[in-house]
Amino acid sequence: MEEPGQLKRALIDASAGAISGAVSRTVTSPLDVIKIRFQVQLEPTTQWALLRRDACVPSKYTGMLQATKDIFREEGLPGFWRGNVPALLMVMPYTAIQFTVLHKLKTLASGSSKSEDHIHLSPYLSYVSGALAGCAATVGSYPFDLLRTILASQGEPKVYPNMRSAFVDIFENRGVRGLYAGLTPTLIEIVPYAGLQFGTYDTFKRWMMAWNRYMSPYATQTDDALSSVQLFLCGLAAGTCAKAVCHPLDVVKKRFQVEGLQRDPRYGARVEHRAYRNMYDALRQILRAEGWAGLYKGIVPSIVKAAPAGAVTFVAYEFTSDWLESLLT
Repeated sequence: MEEPGQLKRALIDASAGAISGAVSRTVTSPLDVIKIRFQVQLEPTTQWALLRRDACVPSKYTGMLQATKDIFREEGLPGFWRGNVPALLMVMPYTAIQFTVLHKLKTLASGSSKSEDHIHLSPYLSYVSGALAGCAATVGSYPFDLLRTILASQGEPKVYPNMRSAFVDIFENRGVRGLYAGLTPTLIEIVPYAGLQFGTYDTFKRWMMAWNRYMSPYATQTDDALSSVQLFLCGLAAGTCAKAVCHPLDVVKKRFQVEGLQRDPRYGARVEHRAYRNMYDALRQILRAEGWAGLYKGIVPSIVKAAPAGAVTFVAYEFTSDWLESLLT
């Protein structure tokens, strides 16, 4: 049986994780939509690449500014929040599971359920805890991730008018496996991604605390708490590092998720159903057809998004967690 204090801590972690995830996802949704459009586009995503490859078929999107103008002109402001409902349904259980499992693992590793004691864990334990928490959260919320990608990438005219119609069509035609298309590269991606994100976040927090002590040598240990700006900078740095390393696997995942999606021809060539046999085959085909640039399509909006997303998530989590703790004590 869990002790009342542990149950309360689990409730705080789950609630704070869900709220922080929802806030972060909604704020960064426009960048996410642009990133997904780039990732599922088989043609080059820059004018320079088009000129180099001497492509005769024009690309739909060739840069962040151009993509922003196109989406706004064709789909209006709501176009930047396409797929936000399944994204919220995904990110709320995802972050709730992630932070709950993370706190539980850190509690087991440190022997204390107090968050202030977790900062002294070794970087290796922080990386492993973050990776395992990410895997648990991914499996629990993956179908919503797939639906989010499909709705965000379909453009106009819509293939599916809403999340329900997309779910029913995928389930009827591809079964349960269709709702988990791309899970393998996702799990392989989430281990280094979540590990790097949480591991580097704790590392940056330690560095920031050391910097504070260096700047204020006479401050007491109770003054070690970081400001919201410092937490924001730690989250920003952690999100950027993680996304830069793991982006190619995210591209592969998106290709699996949109296999067979009958988008309008103006969005370029479609990813045909069963275009890739497995993750390795997808990497090989993308490299051969699109070069290394193909594996980094959407990297600019991805990093631009990952930095504030990571920062907003961590800051919202820390503040929500403190607020809930004050309410329940």
